[in-house]
Amino acid sequence: MSKHYPSDLTDGEWEYLTKALPKQSKKGRPATHGRRDILNAIFYLARTGCAWRYLAKEYPPWKTVYHYFRKWRVDGVWKRVNKQLRRLLRKRKSKHSQASLAILDSRSVKTTDVAKADTVGYDSGKKVKGRKHHILVDTLGLVIAVVVHAANISETAGARLVLEALKNRFWRLKKVIVDGGYQASLPEWVAGLERWRKVVVEWVLREPDQKGFAVLPKRWIVERTFGWMSKHRRLSKDYEALPETSEAMIYVVMIRVMVSQLSR
Repeated sequence: MSKHYPSDLTDGEWEYLTKALPKQSKKGRPATHGRRDILNAIFYLARTGCAWRYLAKEYPPWKTVYHYFRKWRVDGVWKRVNKQLRRLLRKRKSKHSQASLAILDSRSVKTTDVAKADTVGYDSGKKVKGRKHHILVDTLGLVIAVVVHAANISETAGARLVLEALKNRFWRLKKVIVDGGYQASLPEWVAGLERWRKVVVEWVLREPDQKGFAVLPKRWIVERTFGWMSKHRRLSKDYEALPETSEAMIYVVMIRVMVSQLSR
C-alpha cells in the first residue's frame, strides 16, 4: 500500500497496530473503507492539526473517520491499544510489561471557543486559560495514564485524579516521581489508597541556587514525552470540546509514536 503522507503507516507499522486493534464484526454490511485508511487519516489530523472537515481528499470522508475516532474513544479502544503497544515495546526493551517506577507531570494548554465552558479554567502560575494535560509515564516515556482537566485545578488535585484511577491496577508500581509543584500532602494521600500502601512519592527538585535550565534525574523523561506530543500540531492547543476527546487524542499520538519505535 502506497503512502500519501509522511504520517501514514508503513507496512511494518501496520503489522504491529492491526494485531492490537479489536476484531472486526462480521455482522452487517462490509465496511466501505479499510481500517488502515481510517487510521492514516486520524494520524494525519493529529500530526498536521487540521480540522476534521479539512482532511486530505486521499482519505475516507471526514464523517466516517470521525465516527471511528469517537466510537473507539467511547469504547475505550484507544486506551487499550496504547496499553498493549506499551507492554509490547517494554518487552522489546527487555523490561517487565508493567512499570515499577513512573513519572508524573502536567502542562497547561490554551483551549479554543469550542471547549465546554465548565471544563476550562485559568492557571495563574502559567498564566494560561485552558486545560491541563496530566500524564503518568514509565521510564521509557510511554504513557501509562492521561487525565485532562480544567487548568485552574492544582497539580496535586490533578495528580489525585490520575492516581485514583490506578488504585486497583498496575500492582507492580512502587514509586512515582514528581516535581516541586506537588504538595507535601500527596504521599499521605497515596498511602491511604487501597493496594497502594507501598507506593512511594519522591520529589526531584531544582537546586536552590540553580539558574537557567538543567537536566533533572528522571524528570527529563516526561519532558521528552511532552516533546513527542508537541510535534503533533493537534496537541499544540486543546482543540477539543470535551476533555475525554483530548485524552483520546493524546493516546492516538502515543500509539503513533510507539508503532514507529516498534517497527525500527
